[in-house]
Amino acid sequence: MTVTSVGDLTPSVQNYLKAIWSLQEWTTEPVTASRIAERVDLRTSTVSGALAKLTEQELIDHDPYGAVELTPAGRTLALAMVRRHRLIETFLVQVLHYTWDQVDDEAESLEHAVSDFMVDRIDEVLGRPTRDPHGDPIPSAEGVITMPDAVRLTGVAAGSTVLVERISDRDPGLLQHLASAGVLPGARLAVGEGEPYSGAIEVRVGDGAGVNLGTPATDAVFVTVLP
Repeated sequence: MTVTSVGDLTPSVQNYLKAIWSLQEWTTEPVTASRIAERVDLRTSTVSGALAKLTEQELIDHDPYGAVELTPAGRTLALAMVRRHRLIETFLVQVLHYTWDQVDDEAESLEHAVSDFMVDRIDEVLGRPTRDPHGDPIPSAEGVITMPDAVRLTGVAAGSTVLVERISDRDPGLLQHLASAGVLPGARLAVGEGEPYSGAIEVRVGDGAGVNLGTPATDAVFVTVLP
């Protein structure tokens, strides 16, 4: 039977498809069973068994010990799950006034319970947003997703001016720290040299004081370099 709605999938399959998409969304690094296991917090052996079943369902292509790739059907369903998650996050922030560091876990729970109809209503009520609170693009109902041409802040040269496009939501504490410094999606940053031998860079938001950010922070911030 061909699955056309994520509502027809088990929560486990929904999680796997979303995880696989998320792991390849911002990097060209191959998606492997071990990377998926780390993302979904399960043993690699457990994930390997699940990948075999997803292969049988023709949702992924995966050779043992090789990279995992979504099939066209798997990609469609993965994007539908990503859409659910990011619309729910946006709803929680804009309507229920959650802070952006509170919404990921909440959305993880709610995304399995809502119907396709409710997701579409949330989208309509919010005015069809194209980005979630962290700057991640929200797929359309037709499965179209527009990715910004963004790079990690880590690799940006001192003296550059950048626009923050997206910040990874994996670490709530880091989100709180960056928000307190004004480093948010849509912010313009002036990039300077960090303290010698620190591995950090300095960023300045507007006329504010400079803030030193280490690699764990700059790896999480994706920017476009302005002319």
